[in-house]
Amino acid sequence: MTTAQQARMFGFATYMPAVLQRSVDSHNETYEQNRHRVYALAFWMTDNEWAAAELMTHTFCRAFAKGVTPTAEEIDRCLISDLREYMPLGTLTLDCAPCERVLSVRRNTLRVDLERAVVQLPNTEKLIFLMHDVESYDHARIARTLGLTDDESRIGLHQARLRMRELLAK
Repeated sequence: MTTAQQARMFGFATYMPAVLQRSVDSHNETYEQNRHRVYALAFWMTDNEWAAAELMTHTFCRAFAKGVTPTAEEIDRCLISDLREYMPLGTLTLDCAPCERVLSVRRNTLRVDLERAVVQLPNTEKLIFLMHDVESYDHARIARTLGLTDDESRIGLHQARLRMRELLAK
C-alpha cells in the first residue's frame, strides 16, 4: 500500500469511532422508545414470551436494516410484515350479530379473563383492538399499517369489542 492510501485510510479511521458512536446512540434511543410497544403487540399476537422476544428482535433488525433511524410507523410495518409470516393478517373474519340485549360485563372482571378473551379474538381483529384500545392508534394509522381502509378498521374494532363482550359475559 502506498503512503497516500495509508494517509487516506488513517484519516477515515480517525473519524470512524465518532460516527459509529452516534449511530449506536441513535439505534439505542430508537430501540428504547419502541421496544415496549413492539414486544407487547408481539406477545399478545403470539401468546408466547419466547416467540414475542424473537419476533421483536427480528423486527428491529429489519427496521434498522432499512434505515438509520426508523420511525415508529416503519417499525410497526416491519412488525406486521414479520407477523404475517406467523399468521394470516388483513382479512376481517368476525361477523357478530347485532346486540339484542345488553350484556353486562361491568362486574368485577378478572384480568386473566380479559387476557383470555383478547387471545381468543381472530388475528386481524385482535391486532386492531390492541392497536386502537391499548396502544391508542387512530384508525388512519391502523389502516395504513395493516393495508385496510379506515372503515374496515372501524368495523374490525367494533366486531372485536362485540366478541369481547360475548366472551366476558359467559
